[in-house]
Amino acid sequence: MTRRVRQKGSQSNEKSKDIIESNSEISARECYTSDSNCNVDWTTLPDDTMIQLFSSLNYRDRASLSSTCQTYRLLGSSACLWDSLDLRCHKFNTSVAEALSSRCKNLQKLRFRGVESANAIISLQARGLRGISGDFCQDMSDATLSMLAARHDLLENLQLGLDACQRISSDAIEAIAFCCKKLQRLQLSGVKKISGYAINKLAQHCPQLVEVEFVDCENVDVVALGNLSSVRYLSVAGARNLKWDSASQVWSKLPNLLGLDVSRTEINSAAAGRLFSLSQNLKVMLALNCPIFEAEVSNISAYNRKDRLLFALFNDIIEGLTLLSSDKIENKRGLFSYWGKLKNKDKRLREIICWIERVLSHSLWHIAENSPRTFDDFWLKQGISLLLCLLQSLQEDVQERAITTIATFLVDDDEIATVNCGRAEAVLQDGGILLLLDLARSCREGLQSEAAKAIANLSMDPRVAKAVAENGGINVLVKLVMSMNKFVAEEAAGGLWNLSVGEEHKSTITEAGGVKALVDLIFRWPSDGDGSLCQEHAAGALANLSGNYKCSLAVAEAGGVHALLMLAHSSKAEGVQEQAARALANLASHRDSNTDDSSSVGQDAGALVALVQLTSSQHEVVRQEAAGALWNLSFDEKNREAIAAAGGVEALVALIQSCSNFSQGLQERAAGALWGLSVSEANSIAIGQEGGIAPLIALAHSDIEAVHETATGALWNLSFNPGNAIRIVEDGGVSVLVHLCSSSTSKMARYMAALALAYVFDGRMDEIVLVGSSSERNSKTLNLDGLRRLAFKHIEEFLHTFTDTQTFSTVVTSLSLTTLAHVAEATHIQEARHLKCSGAEIGRYITMLRNSYSILKACAAFALFQLTMPGGRHAMHHTSLLQNGGVARVLRVTAAAANSTLETKVYAKLVLRNLELCHSDASISSI
Repeated sequence: MTRRVRQKGSQSNEKSKDIIESNSEISARECYTSDSNCNVDWTTLPDDTMIQLFSSLNYRDRASLSSTCQTYRLLGSSACLWDSLDLRCHKFNTSVAEALSSRCKNLQKLRFRGVESANAIISLQARGLRGISGDFCQDMSDATLSMLAARHDLLENLQLGLDACQRISSDAIEAIAFCCKKLQRLQLSGVKKISGYAINKLAQHCPQLVEVEFVDCENVDVVALGNLSSVRYLSVAGARNLKWDSASQVWSKLPNLLGLDVSRTEINSAAAGRLFSLSQNLKVMLALNCPIFEAEVSNISAYNRKDRLLFALFNDIIEGLTLLSSDKIENKRGLFSYWGKLKNKDKRLREIICWIERVLSHSLWHIAENSPRTFDDFWLKQGISLLLCLLQSLQEDVQERAITTIATFLVDDDEIATVNCGRAEAVLQDGGILLLLDLARSCREGLQSEAAKAIANLSMDPRVAKAVAENGGINVLVKLVMSMNKFVAEEAAGGLWNLSVGEEHKSTITEAGGVKALVDLIFRWPSDGDGSLCQEHAAGALANLSGNYKCSLAVAEAGGVHALLMLAHSSKAEGVQEQAARALANLASHRDSNTDDSSSVGQDAGALVALVQLTSSQHEVVRQEAAGALWNLSFDEKNREAIAAAGGVEALVALIQSCSNFSQGLQERAAGALWGLSVSEANSIAIGQEGGIAPLIALAHSDIEAVHETATGALWNLSFNPGNAIRIVEDGGVSVLVHLCSSSTSKMARYMAALALAYVFDGRMDEIVLVGSSSERNSKTLNLDGLRRLAFKHIEEFLHTFTDTQTFSTVVTSLSLTTLAHVAEATHIQEARHLKCSGAEIGRYITMLRNSYSILKACAAFALFQLTMPGGRHAMHHTSLLQNGGVARVLRVTAAAANSTLETKVYAKLVLRNLELCHSDASISSI
């Protein structure tokens, strides 16, 4: 099972308002034309009612509803529905802007992402815009920003960040000052230099400017900032190269300054003290993650009093926030929600609190983003509580950033998908799961996406995953997977991926309609490009679900096999290929209980071709999963031949020849796939001829049990063919098998090594060596007698490890069924229950019972005993082959022969016992 965490990358986006409580996004056209509503004239509803309905739909559904009739087309164009737009998750370019321009004359607020969208804003012709907020503006130029300012002279709020605006300079800030004289709030991030001239122009031309945020800027003229006399809130968080002596002197003279954010700067205690003591109106200062200040000050109480508060990481921030209000707040963790809902609230207090929410959420996000493995004490003591407070803010961008921070600070290592379980469980204990699920149920897609991502990361912890499931989280995520918003569906699918790791959640996901939702998601966007993450998450979840037999049936029924094969065929994304191959491998693994799934994967004309091609992928994990799928499919006879016909033998031999330095998983699965294919005599010969034996011998020499056990299984199958047996001898395989037979920690590996040695030296190979000429074979000079003695010696030692001489002697002389049953249980190899031999192999063991070498007789009897042990997966198959071959007489003769060894006699009697028990079981079953 694998899972994923999401820390960085594309942030999710809110398109507009969308009712997600419905089980799926039903278009207005479907509702209008449904049979149950055919006698209702929906166009007669009051306009106010319909406008309220329109306002609750996302843009896509608004357009769908508007297209139903002329009345709705007019209502859908109402100015009140187009006073704000969130285009962050849409492809927004000039042509789209021109198409929307007729509806945007009264547009007030706009959110966008990326420089292409920024360039297209002008084409909206929304000259009345009051607020513009942009993300990922690192490529925005001065020209673009200046043009935006010039075309929207009524701007009151301009925010660009939180990423660095690397190409913006003071020239663009000057243009903003000249053009946007009604500007009230300006936020810029990552500007390299903000000159005193530009700041002075803001002071001169923007008399209503009350909030300035120059965040993570390299050089800011601190003296010029002292000229912004109208500013009430100033943030220089993350700014570098500030001269704090000058700054504290100048800023303390700002007449209206109420809030100052100096987080992540090099402010010292002297500057902080000077600002507090000299400022006339300063009420709040945030100094989070300021190393110099924190080293000089251990107690914040010297700065804090009723009307002035300073917040740092080492003081109780929530307790300090309660001092802002004279109200007694019982639930301190809900204080932002409490203040937001007060009807008779102090306007200035509300303004301060809103500003604190914004800068505090920004600072916490920055700490989590840039120092994910540190600040553990802070997060556990108060950081998590602060984030949960912010989740209850009435400001959507604050909520969104708080959720993003939770998703981020949980991640210990993004590459190997690990989360900090201590932090995850702290979120659980503080009630964070219920808050996140409430936000995931929001009609706002930005919150849905971020909440789904946080829930996905939290669900990496089993205890949290259980709480998510118990509180209805699976149903919430399944509904979000159905969203037509790519970012929402992507993160929700990631949540189901992580939850589906838990066996106890798989059936719940399936019953909630998760399988169909995930399959549908695979087809919703193109295989490559922007849709690849959606498909990777969906395929990953389906892979986990397919590991469960009942869920695998649901996957097949929902068209999952076709969807996964489509991904394996067409996607070029590594993650998509890996998860699709893993899902197909899991579906094929139910070969005995669920043959329909296995055959449906194998019977698709292009399925095996696609999997064979993936074994040569440039990505190791893809090769590994493809080999695993072929291994599982190779247990079916028809699949084995189809894989070979698709070039599977050549591809897998090439893979195993190149995987000596790759991961254990790849080595095991490549060897396993050849083991499965080698059941066929034709494939076995082909593997030997293609050069597959030498690399298998190398893997059999591995110290890793899973690898050498699988490779030994393949060599056991291959050694059945005399030509392959010669190759095993020539390539030094005997010494490796001898070593495994005596030293492997795996009982199965020792067992199969002993059987392989028995095949090699039971006389069949000798015939080929004798008749083969040097012109036909360039055989090495083989000391077969010496190798045979060495092999027999270790086979004998292996069998002796199961021998209790006293008990075995009792079995030979006694007719006690109890003693016989005791020996059977003591000597049975549990893993051997899964082995299946053909009629030819059973016949070969019968022949060995007549061999002149006593050790081969004992080995054959031991093998037949293991294969016929009642309760084994293929015991009835093996006993049927033996009974049809009339082996009972041979076994009785062997058990009674004076020249048979003690082990041979005991195991022959045990095989006879097994035949009788299986015959009785078959008789009962037929009744």
